[in-house]
Amino acid sequence: MKNHRFGRRDFIKKCLAGSAIVTGLSCKSPLIGKKGKVYDSKGLPTRILGKTGVLVPLIVVGCGSRFCAVQEQDKSVEILNYALDHGLYYWDTAHDYVYNNVVSEERLGLILKDRREEVFLSTKVGERTYDGAMRHIEESMKRLQTDRLDILQIHLIRSHEDVEKICAEDSVLKALRKLKDEKVTRFIGFSGHLSAEAMMEMANRYDFDTMLIALNHYQERQGNFEKQAIPAAAKKKMGILAMKVIRPRETVESLAADDLIRYALSLKHVDAAVIGMDSLDVLKKNIQLVRNFKKMSPEEMKKISVDLEPVYAGHNLPWMDPSYTDGVRV
Repeated sequence: MKNHRFGRRDFIKKCLAGSAIVTGLSCKSPLIGKKGKVYDSKGLPTRILGKTGVLVPLIVVGCGSRFCAVQEQDKSVEILNYALDHGLYYWDTAHDYVYNNVVSEERLGLILKDRREEVFLSTKVGERTYDGAMRHIEESMKRLQTDRLDILQIHLIRSHEDVEKICAEDSVLKALRKLKDEKVTRFIGFSGHLSAEAMMEMANRYDFDTMLIALNHYQERQGNFEKQAIPAAAKKKMGILAMKVIRPRETVESLAADDLIRYALSLKHVDAAVIGMDSLDVLKKNIQLVRNFKKMSPEEMKKISVDLEPVYAGHNLPWMDPSYTDGVRV
């Protein structure tokens, strides 16, 4: 297998060479790694994302299945531009976010080619080998029409065995470390929603910058995300991002989306929540929630916890099955 030499200078050359294939590919000189870079939250409240030191809005624009459900390209572009124009500058995507022939990274690239400096950008790689990861990351960056990332994450930590693969000598972790050293990405992290123990082990095994973790909806035998994985990451001063915080509504209709988001953002150590956006109306409501955000009281938190109990007991939803993945949907 080819040995990838994915240096920053090499990648910029590839950008230039491939510009005829990827229309409008941006290879501008970046502001990579410059301390004190400020993004425009348009007055929305922000928090520091752990040891990255970067100020981020309380809600991150999630560009997974909900975003890809927007079939019309013009509408998805409108959502992204509106988000950026109103202070939601942190965008989260992944190489494997492909649903119904909509490629998330390509949609983001339509905006990033002109507005890259305004966006705090995160993507994920699911490959576990060094060479496979390098190929997918290069493909991601071509789709995104950029030559640098802000956060690059290992996608979907599954189990102890998966952690061993990731931490092997010739693995995706080696690729991430190399790309961070070469300033292709500012920060590195990982995501997961299957095993609290595996997430905790991952946090303890290497000096990552961020962790993206699911909340509120997994079977007890998979461990306690709030009490195991999050404290482990916080101890390492990692930025902690919550995802899938609204999913319990699929089981308990009485739970309100706003309350679930507020609950996640009121948890100790959680810096921001990644929320899928599938319409301009949903986006506007989320912006208003951030603008008016107030932490829940202990009494409110306790009530939500009680309301979530039926979710923990549920086994009938596909995303609650241990074999579920955020894989490709075409």
